[in-house]
Amino acid sequence: MSTSKNQAQDDGDSEPELLAEDDALEEFEDGDADVAMDSDNDEEATLVNDSIAYFDAHKDSVFAIAQHPVIPSLIATGGSEGDADDAPGKGYIFDTSAAEARPLLPASYSSDPSAASRQNPQLSPLFAIDGHSDSINTLTFTLPTGDYLVTGGLDGRVRAYAVSASPGSPPQFRFVAESQEVPEVNWLASCPSPSHPNTVALGASDGSVWVYTLEGSELQITQSYFLHTAASTAGTWTPDGNLLATVSEDASLYVWDVWGVAAGKGLATDNGMTVLSLTAADARFAVDGGLFSVAVSPTGAVLAAGGAGGAVKIVSLPRLSATTAPTQKQAQKGGRAKAAEATTQAGVVLASLQVQSDGVETLAFGPTAATPLLATGSVDGSVAVFDTSRSFALRRHLVAAHDGEAVVRVEWVRSPSGAGQSQWLLTSAGMDGVVRRWDLRGATATPHAAGAAAAAGLVKEWRGHRGGGEGGGVLGFVQGETGERLVTAGDDGLVLVFEA
Repeated sequence: MSTSKNQAQDDGDSEPELLAEDDALEEFEDGDADVAMDSDNDEEATLVNDSIAYFDAHKDSVFAIAQHPVIPSLIATGGSEGDADDAPGKGYIFDTSAAEARPLLPASYSSDPSAASRQNPQLSPLFAIDGHSDSINTLTFTLPTGDYLVTGGLDGRVRAYAVSASPGSPPQFRFVAESQEVPEVNWLASCPSPSHPNTVALGASDGSVWVYTLEGSELQITQSYFLHTAASTAGTWTPDGNLLATVSEDASLYVWDVWGVAAGKGLATDNGMTVLSLTAADARFAVDGGLFSVAVSPTGAVLAAGGAGGAVKIVSLPRLSATTAPTQKQAQKGGRAKAAEATTQAGVVLASLQVQSDGVETLAFGPTAATPLLATGSVDGSVAVFDTSRSFALRRHLVAAHDGEAVVRVEWVRSPSGAGQSQWLLTSAGMDGVVRRWDLRGATATPHAAGAAAAAGLVKEWRGHRGGGEGGGVLGFVQGETGERLVTAGDDGLVLVFEA
């Protein structure tokens, strides 16, 4: 006990209690620290940067990022050019091959005296993407060989650039065409069908869905659809590129028969445009607050749609591949009916999942049928993983995957051989500014908090973006086929290159 306190007790209740001199000094120091919480001292906080290179030509948030399908080091980004209301959209194309891999040992172990002072290289743009009058919020290279780069903006414009790129030669870029049919472009998705190369689909703020095909210097409208009654929020092609699935804020899901393949098999619905139409009018499918994400399984047999309140709907898709005719004996036992069911049974709500507490913004099925998993990322900061081979039972719930900040993207690492450990690796990014990789082998549905990251399967994380929610998170990333090098798009205006 301090001397001053004992003295106060001896003097009775008539005298006020006094702080000890040492205590008063201690309180003053704490108060001084509080006063010093200005912007200058915030900059003095210890920052972690795990990147091996950076690109900082953007003057504002980087909303979109895409990777060339043939030359993975060729990256395109899109964003805005300032914080003014009329800030034009701006994008860049650059090459990450100049980023050298870091040595296994720290610089202090190197015999090279310059190693300790070596800094991350700053990457330079190869081409500037202009012509938008508002932010570029989505872009994609066309498939299968990346002959074009297509950008979509909040100005409603779709702009296409011819790309001439081959390993060992400097890439060339040339603007070829533009279209403006909608108020705002929300998303772009390239068609993977080799029979329909250089085709992209887009979803718009007015709910319309458009399909364009690029031929030479022409951007041709292939299809347009107008069944959604609110903004189309996400879209994806089936792996064979025959069908296009789109979702909307009105909680509707449509699977479009873009090329007429389903109609040729007698599987189109009465409207002649879709093979599947589900809306909030169907109580089994209703999601109050709308749908924000959609993904299709590697086999093309199942679709997942994610929406408000953590809702995920699992729906069956039609099989468009040829079905083997049943033998006479099978037909007598109902084999023909079973064959027809396998071909036409679509639109069945197989499961309604709701593990997370806020909107599901991103979905990803395992890269092959050998990885029977579905990952979902939520605004509540968690990642959930479901086992698709066991009626979508919960396998993992990473409650604090991104420290309470929204999970923006989840994506599986793909192995060139189609097998191996990498098939179980999931990469996630969030508004906390961190990219994390999880090994999801093993089966435990126990919720995992931040303190149990290792038990949850965390194998690595990469830091460098500011984080802290709005104004500093990771808004997207690309990781190639093998996941050995990641490139991130930051809300802080930075693009960082990380090595796995």
